[in-house]
Amino acid sequence: MAEPTLYLFDGFNLLHAGGFGSPEELRDLLASWVAAQGARGVLVLDGHGPDEQRGALEVRWAPEADALIERLAAERRGGEQVAVVSSDAAVRRTAGVEVRKLSSQEFLLELVRPVHDSGPRGDLRDRLDPGTLAALERLRRAR
Repeated sequence: MAEPTLYLFDGFNLLHAGGFGSPEELRDLLASWVAAQGARGVLVLDGHGPDEQRGALEVRWAPEADALIERLAAERRGGEQVAVVSSDAAVRRTAGVEVRKLSSQEFLLELVRPVHDSGPRGDLRDRLDPGTLAALERLRRAR
């Protein structure tokens, strides 16, 4: 399956799975992530609030977020590669076979890439004691 061009996020499902402090914190992180992926996203949240656009991320509030995610997946899966991010099995089941489905936990593993350790370079300087290293540096500068 090709990489998704549109991600549909089950907002409160992802919010609780990731331990985010607020919908705004999740929104900002997802807006950056979809932009870095060169994709678009729709963050769907249960309830009432202001719909907004944050770069490539659209934020939508709906009385029934699951129903909106299912409808968006059905409408858009024919024209683009869609991924549904939800731990709700019913939402993932009804999204359609053409849609990539990720639980919130699976997505969080993709979202939070491991940070590369900027540890020792592995050259001779890392194995010398500070006194020897300072003496060698003095010799090098004397030339």
